[in-house]
Amino acid sequence: MSPASLEQLVREARQNNDYSPLLELIPYARLIGIECLRLGDDMVFRLPASKDNIGNPTLPAIHGGVIAGFMEHAAMLHLLTFMSMPHLPKIIDFSIDYLRAGHFRDTYAQCQVWRQGRRVANVAITAWQSTQSEPIATARAHFKVDEP
Repeated sequence: MSPASLEQLVREARQNNDYSPLLELIPYARLIGIECLRLGDDMVFRLPASKDNIGNPTLPAIHGGVIAGFMEHAAMLHLLTFMSMPHLPKIIDFSIDYLRAGHFRDTYAQCQVWRQGRRVANVAITAWQSTQSEPIATARAHFKVDEP
């Protein structure tokens, strides 16, 4: 996809508050079912409950890798949406802290950009299920954001 068409796709997603065409470009986001909604200056990402994402069928609980992948993609999409010249950020580093079991229910994530320089962006991600004040995981990600 050319940078101009990606920029147009991001612009249309912002205007229409419909990020599904953007999510369709990312195979893993499509596979696990990531959804997103922009609320003013904030974006909330949703991972719908799906039996395909279960790692521990006894509890049942979402696989830790699915939670990590969801959070990493949320951070990448957050950066893509808010960058002045949109292009896909490349992951440099990702660190996650699992705080609670991710039970078989919808999971949400919200991102905060701590710093965005010319080359690197630092993003904090929080994932929760029942209430935002009880996160199931927190993560930090660093992305390469300079032009490809």
